[in-house]
Amino acid sequence: MVQVDLITGFLGAGKTTFLRRYAAWWAGQDVKVCVLENDFGAVNVDAMLLQDLEAQGVELETISGGCDCDTHQRRMRTKLISMAMRGFERVIVEPSGIFDVDEFFDVLRDEPLDHWYQLGNVIAIVDALLPEELSPQAEYILASESAWAGSVLLSRCQLASDAQKQGAEAHLARALEACKCSRKFGPEEIIAKDWADLTGDDMARIAKCGYRQASCEKLHFDEHDAFTSAYFLELGLPRAQLEKNIPSLFTDPACGNVLRVKGFVEDDGQWYELNAAAAGLTAAPIPQGQQVLIVIGEGLDKARLEEDLRQ
Repeated sequence: MVQVDLITGFLGAGKTTFLRRYAAWWAGQDVKVCVLENDFGAVNVDAMLLQDLEAQGVELETISGGCDCDTHQRRMRTKLISMAMRGFERVIVEPSGIFDVDEFFDVLRDEPLDHWYQLGNVIAIVDALLPEELSPQAEYILASESAWAGSVLLSRCQLASDAQKQGAEAHLARALEACKCSRKFGPEEIIAKDWADLTGDDMARIAKCGYRQASCEKLHFDEHDAFTSAYFLELGLPRAQLEKNIPSLFTDPACGNVLRVKGFVEDDGQWYELNAAAAGLTAAPIPQGQQVLIVIGEGLDKARLEEDLRQ
C-alpha cells in the first residue's frame, strides 16, 4: 500500500518550508514521492515554492481555492485516486492552515482509497513564537491539527528563547485540553531545534514517527467564514516598501486580525517570496513568481489593508 504522510500546522507555522526538506529527504532515499499541496487561497502560492523539488524527482499536485467541504473532499479523492494509479511509493499531503484534518481521514477511509493507501506519519508544525492568545476557532484548529501527530516540530527555534519555546509547548497543551483531547506530547515527541541543524538521523526519526489516534470535541464553524483572505494582484509596490509596511498589518486593528501574509515581488529582475506572520517577515529569492500578495486572517478590511501597504 502507498504510505501517505500528513504535514499539519496553523497558518504561517512553516509547513511548506519543512515539506521541502522532508520530501527531498525521501527522494534521497530513492523513494518515488508525490506531494499534494492544498492552499486556502484561489492562487496556490505555496505550490510555487515547491517547484525546485521537481528537479529532485518529486512530483507535485495541487488543490487550490476555498470551497465547501463536500466539493473539497471530491477534489482530494480524485487527486489521490490519480496518484495511486501512477505508482508512487509515498504521498505527502500539506493541507491549508485552516484544514479540518477529520476531513482527510474521512477521505482515506473511502473506497477504493482504503485499499490503496495507508496512513504513515502525521507531523505537526507549531510556531515557537506562537501568540499567547488566539481566537476560539484558531485555538481549535491548532489543537485538532496536532491531535494525531506522531511528532511535533517547533519552527523558528533559532529566533525563540527557551521560555518562548516552552510557552509554545504549553499553549499547544492548553489548546488540546480545551477541546477535551486526551493527546499529550512527551519531550521525546517534540523536536525544538533550528531546522538548519536537523541531521540525517533527525529526519530518519521524523520519517518513522507514525501517528496517534485521538479525538477532539469538535467546534462547529465554517472555516471559510471564520477565516478570510484578501488578494492583491499587480500592486506595483517595490520590495522595500512592502517589507516596511507589511508588519504594520499585524498591529493595526482596523485591518482586522491578520494571521498571515504571503506572496511574491520582483526586485531588479529577481523574484522574492514574501512570508510574514506576527513573529516577523522573511524575503527569500526564488526562480520565478507572480505579482500577488495574499493576506489571511479574521474580519479583514481589504481597503484598509491596501491603504496601509501603500502608505
